[in-house]
This record gives sequence, structure tokens and C-alpha cells, in this order.
Amino acid sequence: MKTIQEEQHAIIKEFEMFDDWLDRYQYLIELSNDLAPLDPKYKTTEYVISGCQSRVWLMAEMQDDRVVFRAETDAIITKGIISLLIRILSGQKPEDIVQADLFFIERTGLRQNLTPTRSNGLLAMVKQMKMYALAFQSVQNKA
Repeated sequence: MKTIQEEQHAIIKEFEMFDDWLDRYQYLIELSNDLAPLDPKYKTTEYVISGCQSRVWLMAEMQDDRVVFRAETDAIITKGIISLLIRILSGQKPEDIVQADLFFIERTGLRQNLTPTRSNGLLAMVKQMKMYALAFQSVQNKA
């Protein structure tokens, strides 16, 4: 398994293969196909990320000492974005997720090339993933 930094560097390289943002958007759409459907029992208001314009359901669970994320959304670009975040953060240790500097957002130009509402949604997704990791980390520290 790659580290958070290694996965981000791989994504940056992938984005560098495309000359313009139309191609990068197309790539995000292709990435959305990688996201497995979320079990319907998680498609409730409890799992909806607030701050996203489109509805995004995100769940997290601990498997051994790693956080595993699953998500679903009905918005295609958002689905590509959450699939990138899951690729980077899922399977990592809670403390690594909490401390992660997600530099790929700036280095790929993602933040600058998203609409303000999508950019806010991206930040809300990152915040929610880190909140899950923080909760798991505090449970681990108490054990």
C-alpha cells in the first residue's frame, strides 16, 4: 500500500498527462467509474456530508488499524473527486489521515479549476474524512 504522499504524487503525475482542463474533467469522470456503489443502508442523512451542493454519502470503518472509506454521490465530477480522496486516504492509519497535507488539490490545479461550490464541497469532503479519522484515533488512544 502506498503512503498518502506517494498516492498524491501518483495523482499529480496522472493529471500532468493532460494538457487542458477539459481532459482533466474527463479523467475525473472516468475515475468516478472506479467508485463501488455504497450499501443503501448508508444512504441516510446521518452519512450525508454537509457543505456539498450535491448529495454525498460517506461512511468510514476501522479494519484492523486502518480507516476504510466508502462513498457515493449522484454528481459525476464530485464522484471523481471523492474517488481520488478515497484512493489517497482509505486504508491509511487514522493519525496519518488527520495529519495529512493534501497538497495534490493545489498541485493538480483542482481547487482553482472547480466552481466555488464544488471547491467548497471538496473541502467539506476532506474535513469529514479527517473528522472520521480523528474519532477513530481518539477511540484507539483510549484503548
